[in-house]
Amino acid sequence: MSSSSSISPVLGQLGELAREDGQVGAGPAVPMSSLVTRLSRVVDRRNRRGRRHDLVVILALAACATLVVGNDSVAAIWQWSAGASQEVLARLGARQDPWRGRYVVPSERTFRRVLGGLDGAGLDRETCGFAADVVRGVAAAPVLPAAEGPPEREQRRAAQRAIDHSVPLGLLPAIAVDGKALRGARTGTGGRAFLLGAISHASGVVLAQRQIPDKKGEAGQVEALLAGLDTAGMVFTLDALHTTKKSARLITDDLHAHYLLILKGNQPLTRAAARAVLTGPDTDWAATSAVENDRGHGRVERRQIRTTDADDTLFPGARQVFRLRRDVGGLDGVWDTKEIIHGITSLPAGLAGPAQLNHYQRQHWTVENRLHWTRDVTFGEDKSQVRTGTAPRALAGFRNLTINTFRLAGRANIAHARRDPARPRHRLRRLRHLT
Repeated sequence: MSSSSSISPVLGQLGELAREDGQVGAGPAVPMSSLVTRLSRVVDRRNRRGRRHDLVVILALAACATLVVGNDSVAAIWQWSAGASQEVLARLGARQDPWRGRYVVPSERTFRRVLGGLDGAGLDRETCGFAADVVRGVAAAPVLPAAEGPPEREQRRAAQRAIDHSVPLGLLPAIAVDGKALRGARTGTGGRAFLLGAISHASGVVLAQRQIPDKKGEAGQVEALLAGLDTAGMVFTLDALHTTKKSARLITDDLHAHYLLILKGNQPLTRAAARAVLTGPDTDWAATSAVENDRGHGRVERRQIRTTDADDTLFPGARQVFRLRRDVGGLDGVWDTKEIIHGITSLPAGLAGPAQLNHYQRQHWTVENRLHWTRDVTFGEDKSQVRTGTAPRALAGFRNLTINTFRLAGRANIAHARRDPARPRHRLRRLRHLT
């Protein structure tokens, strides 16, 4: 059975295949989905001799299993696959045992061997590329039925944020870039596994991921991370590790985008200049300042920003510098902590005033709150016992795919969404965008 003919029937119905009981009708054949087309591009590194299961089937099984709560390890992925119905396996294009006439799944050992020797870069490129296709409108967005019962709390908050009039107008599409260590995992050379990711501020969709040698090499990997993405006119928010002249030139000259960088110890002269030019009482900066107040999670936060113009003599592509003061206190109105940071951006005042810069800087934490925290807490990534080969990176890639699938479908709480397929009355039916 060829790879393409085995996939085309219904492998694209990723959400449908993640159902607990796997009861699906035969249904007509449908064209190969954009996601499956991308998964089929991942290079199979296995020796052709003795190869019994198509790589794309193994990847699809792992992707489907990761959609369901509890399937956060290789053993759990195999267990879900082994429990899938014959109808599901037939639509997946699983191998059929000629003696028993039944469709069979790879063994747990095969899953471990394949994921451990996988082309991790290829998997990241294709899974994140599928999400980028949806964002650009090349592929249709996921469509999931609404969960039964009253709206979940995070879903209600997301709906409220969508009509929040306090969000500044005129915001450009923005991407946060930051890295995350895979705790305990090691690369083939014995180094610590470290993943650099790019996530959309607005949607929380992971647009790119790349494994890098270590945290210190993060700044030099941004160009490779973003290769292939249409980033013209976007805003990149990065932490102080990326505040280098090379990164600034890369973003403005090569990517034709804008940057918002934090000034710390690695740029002492630029930071000192920003401090000097932005000093003075608040009354002197009334025309170029903004204040944002927030209340939640048992605390209140006030963010005051002041800005002034800059040019290339201060930093490549620079158009503004800013000073941001953050005060945090309890609900009793007593301020407990104060922090002042300085930053620099290539955005001119005509494209981003103080309120917009304040918002961009705050939304940079999307990469921590909606990616790193979600993978660690919802998927238990830091507790994973998978340590070697490309398996830790591959599992992180499938988690990104799950996060993207649910968020592109409008689901705010990933943990809540993953529980739906495992509940008798909550079934994922068909993701029409994958057909």
